[in-house]
Amino acid sequence: MVDELDARLQRIGQHRFRASFRLRGRDRAVVDLRGIAMVRKHAVDLIDRRLAPAEPHNDGRQTPYRGHPVFVAQHATATCCRTCLARWHDIPAGRALDDAERAYVVEAICRWITAQYAPGEPPS
Repeated sequence: MVDELDARLQRIGQHRFRASFRLRGRDRAVVDLRGIAMVRKHAVDLIDRRLAPAEPHNDGRQTPYRGHPVFVAQHATATCCRTCLARWHDIPAGRALDDAERAYVVEAICRWITAQYAPGEPPS
């Protein structure tokens, strides 16, 4: 059974811009080398610093397009800025993310990263 987050990620993935993102090259190598557990820790830290505040610094431009698998996943899952969170995930801007919302964003990112691997080829 597909849960609500999977259904939402599938819907987001049909958007032409979001569908253009793939985990490849150095970004994929980070997951291969560090493993999904460490990437999840990185995601928690990056979300706490760059997305969770009520008014993030440079909101709308704070997430690079490459340089870490979490950044790529943020664009692919529409968790890259507060505007996208509001539009795609119904998480309003203008207030700090609560613990449940932070966990939701991290889960969305990690599910997308895991899905980038072929079936039977989970990230280490």
